[in-house]
Amino acid sequence: MNTLKKLLIAASVTALLLANLSFAAESGSALKNDSLRVEPFADAKVSGSFSRGESLQILKKKGAWLQVKTKKATGWVRLLAVKRGGSSSVNQTAGVLALASGRAGTGQIVATTGVRGLSAEQLKAAEFNAAEINLLETYTLSTAQGRQFASAGKLKAVVLTELAAPVTANTQNNSNTPANLGAATGE
Repeated sequence: MNTLKKLLIAASVTALLLANLSFAAESGSALKNDSLRVEPFADAKVSGSFSRGESLQILKKKGAWLQVKTKKATGWVRLLAVKRGGSSSVNQTAGVLALASGRAGTGQIVATTGVRGLSAEQLKAAEFNAAEINLLETYTLSTAQGRQFASAGKLKAVVLTELAAPVTANTQNNSNTPANLGAATGE
């Protein structure tokens, strides 16, 4: 069993390394105006910037960050600020940006699927793994185990009372306004 875990870890590390190598010299375009960073951190020093629709060369991927090269500078930018592939027009970019944010369509409904950053090949190769689902289910605890854990950590239950119903004394005033709610509660 221990050997199996080691093999799985080695295979995972190899897959991650190969996935990072696949980004070498890939082209892309900027989905929005953004800043380039010296390191892949939001608080890192700014090393340059780029404009929406600008062509970028993707050099590396690290977590949710891409190292890109523009005509003027090289730096790190968040993965969702870049469209992989060739440059696009402003109208196409707006559509892609809407899809990336999950706000495409007429209803403006946000839907996330957790597949950002995966290639079409990776999605097509994905397979259901019943053993992993069963393993996840083994992490479930009973109510009694949860209470035992809380007790061991000296955690105490806190009972929250319900909010009072809104005051509706005068039908001309909307009792749900902040001023009326404050008056009803004595604030």
